[in-house]
Amino acid sequence: MRWPLLTTSIEREEDVIAVRQRVRGLGERLGFGVQDQTRIATAVSEIARNALGYAGGGKVEYGVDDGREGQSLAIRISDAGPGIPELDAILEGRYRSTTGLGIGITGSRRLMDRFEISSTVGRGTVVTFGKLLPAGGKSFTGAGLAAMADAVARARPEDPSAAMREQNRDLLRSLAEIAEREEEALRLNAELAETNRGVVALYAELETQAVQLREAGANLESQVAARTAELAEANERLRAEALERGRMEHDLRQAQKMEAVGQLTGGIAHDFNNLLTGIVGSLDLLQSRMAKGRMENIGRYVETAMSSANRAAALTHRLLAFARRQPLDPKPTDANALIIGMSDLLRRTISEAIELRIETAHGLWPTLCDPHQLENAILNLAINARDAMPNGGSLTIQTRNGHLSEKVADPRPGDMPEEFVCIRVTDTGTGMRPEIIARAFDPFFTTKPLGQGTGLGLSMIYGFAKQSEGHARIESEVGVGTSIGIYLPRYRGAGAEVATVAEVPELQRGEGEIVLVVEDEQVVRDLVVEVLHDLGYRTLQAVDGPTGLQVLQTSAKIDLLITDVGLPGLNGRQMADQARETRPDLKVLFITGYAEGAATPTGFLDVGMAMITKPFPVETLAARVSAMIAAKA
Repeated sequence: MRWPLLTTSIEREEDVIAVRQRVRGLGERLGFGVQDQTRIATAVSEIARNALGYAGGGKVEYGVDDGREGQSLAIRISDAGPGIPELDAILEGRYRSTTGLGIGITGSRRLMDRFEISSTVGRGTVVTFGKLLPAGGKSFTGAGLAAMADAVARARPEDPSAAMREQNRDLLRSLAEIAEREEEALRLNAELAETNRGVVALYAELETQAVQLREAGANLESQVAARTAELAEANERLRAEALERGRMEHDLRQAQKMEAVGQLTGGIAHDFNNLLTGIVGSLDLLQSRMAKGRMENIGRYVETAMSSANRAAALTHRLLAFARRQPLDPKPTDANALIIGMSDLLRRTISEAIELRIETAHGLWPTLCDPHQLENAILNLAINARDAMPNGGSLTIQTRNGHLSEKVADPRPGDMPEEFVCIRVTDTGTGMRPEIIARAFDPFFTTKPLGQGTGLGLSMIYGFAKQSEGHARIESEVGVGTSIGIYLPRYRGAGAEVATVAEVPELQRGEGEIVLVVEDEQVVRDLVVEVLHDLGYRTLQAVDGPTGLQVLQTSAKIDLLITDVGLPGLNGRQMADQARETRPDLKVLFITGYAEGAATPTGFLDVGMAMITKPFPVETLAARVSAMIAAKA
């Protein structure tokens, strides 16, 4: 009982009357209506009278409980009598006592929301009542309940005859309610009798119609059976045809998949074998000449090997771009400024017989993308346009703002950004047939003669656009020319500086700053450490994420963290985030070749973070480390 209020004893008949008066008074103060007050008083006084008559007396505890459904009035009546051996039979309605004990228990249980009774032979009986307070009423707490208990305790018991008259009035009200319900039952019974006569007539009519329907149904059954057999036979034929068609479609998809995989792997193997031939051959010659002490032309072999290695790196970057897994460094970018800045490079790239036109839109929105990759995409499109115009022509690069509501035909369906910046490159070249357009974005697909193209240019552009949450689309007509649009989402960042391609910062030597290098590949880790030592930095090393995090969680001074993204145990970004919980100003340089998390278009790099892609020139690593160490935190 959450809020105990009052405890009284039952020793004589007057105490039973007092119990009824007190519980009725409590019910009134707690907001119960007259009928509920009567129900509560009747249930409690009946159990109190049982305790007096059956056990010679007992104790009554009054209180208020809190529960999930709200507050409730709680009454507990206990006695030390002989107990009730027939309690289970009474509760199940199988026992009829001569004293009225069973009727009192079952009747009281119906009147209350909660009724719990326990009885032990020779030790007595405990009955607990509960009645939920009326919905919408106020809640009661300690001070108010204490005052209420005091008022009830101080109330003078009424004269027994007055209490009897009150009970008689309650009984008369209950009898009037029963009479009213009996009248309602009689009225409903008359209505049901009238309805029943109508139902009988309706049933007779329905029976007649049912006979007619059964006769018609018998005729239909034979027709339906015949038709069902025909349909089952036809359905079986269709099922067999559908299974065969499904098998053929699966075989066709598998064949197309294997053709695409074969084309892709064949192209990769062909190009890498050529590049590896240049690398391995040059290194073999270099090793052979050095073993013989012949040092002439050594530089040429080194340059050949480096050239082939750089071309292999460019090939992997294009493959990652098509797979939409290249690590991007997205920045708010002004496409107009970027294209104008490329104009000299574009003019040197295309033939003098080709006229270059740059048409930039006024008020062009900024877009969030990797400006270096956008430069590469535009340059690739310019080179393709040049090759499509061997006898000269015009190359037009246009920019504009656009909205998703524009209806455009698309040979390769894909999601378009709702508001976008469009960079369109148009030539007056030979154009493409529809079947060529359908495959133009496929990797290693090319119409150029052998050795004049890898077939990765357009696939790289498509992958870059999709990875930047944009799209790419081709329009072409044979003999008229080709137009390729790159659609990049509008950037709405407030106060962001529009970025163009940054210049490489001036290289500065270190002054003994400490750099932690976390890399699971020993060759790469040794290379990075060697470069850092040459630049004048001191280094710490770790072979995986957990080991690197242990170093970062010590008090050791660390000026820069260089980490691979794809580490075993704990990836580089997770390690850096956990380290920044205790080192919020930690500078982090990520190095990655392919890492799922690093390839997201937005939100990977925070302030004080940068990223370079494997394989990287030593000069690039040195410049990036020098710039980050020199930058203010």
